[in-house]
Amino acid sequence: MDRRKFLITSAALSGATFLPFGAFAEAHSSPFSFDTDGGPIQVHPINHASFVMEVPGMVIYVDPVGEPALYADKPAPDLILITHHHGDHFDMATLRGVATAKTVFITNQVVYDGLEEFQTRAEVMDNGDVTLAGEYDIFAIPAYNMTEDRLEYHPEGRDNGYILDIFGTRVYIAGDTEDTPEMRALQDIDIAFLPMNLPYTMDIDAAADAVMAFSPTYVFPYHYGESDIDAFTAMVGDHANVLRGNWYG
Repeated sequence: MDRRKFLITSAALSGATFLPFGAFAEAHSSPFSFDTDGGPIQVHPINHASFVMEVPGMVIYVDPVGEPALYADKPAPDLILITHHHGDHFDMATLRGVATAKTVFITNQVVYDGLEEFQTRAEVMDNGDVTLAGEYDIFAIPAYNMTEDRLEYHPEGRDNGYILDIFGTRVYIAGDTEDTPEMRALQDIDIAFLPMNLPYTMDIDAAADAVMAFSPTYVFPYHYGESDIDAFTAMVGDHANVLRGNWYG
């Protein structure tokens, strides 16, 4: 697809936000809707690193944590993606509150080891693995720290980011990571979710530099705490369209 003609559109679904390329949205709670060749993708920011993504024929929860009531007005998950085991990404009480008998899971090994009753419905992905969820390819991307005093948080080889290919639209969910060589080498990413909070991931300078390296069409800052997203947006400039969800209420 021609990535510069890729549109985020509100025409398909009422209440979604229209954003032309080169602009950015202020924080808000309405879903972002992206038009693809097979139908719309809707993104619902929930909190910090948790969000719901509706794609044609499937509802995906990413790192759902917090009170199940946060998800009460969202459709139930067909698939839950979990990047790693830290408490702001993985919580069994939340999973028990939102999963149904049909929900399946994709996780790394450490999360799988703690999934208890959900293990029979879970698939483990290691860095570099590729799997199929419904009709969508999912790629496990390395997520790790490189800076010496941060290595204890996310050691190389343990945690996952994910790329989902939704009818040719490529969505990159970075998880907790710095601007690794694997991230910087990505190509043809349409929608990216990038963390930016110290000491656990990277600062806004590194995140902006990564955006300039792999050139996603749209980037959601998430998992950013008190980081200066206005400054990040200014650094990115015209290199990508910065989308600002209501991650912190």
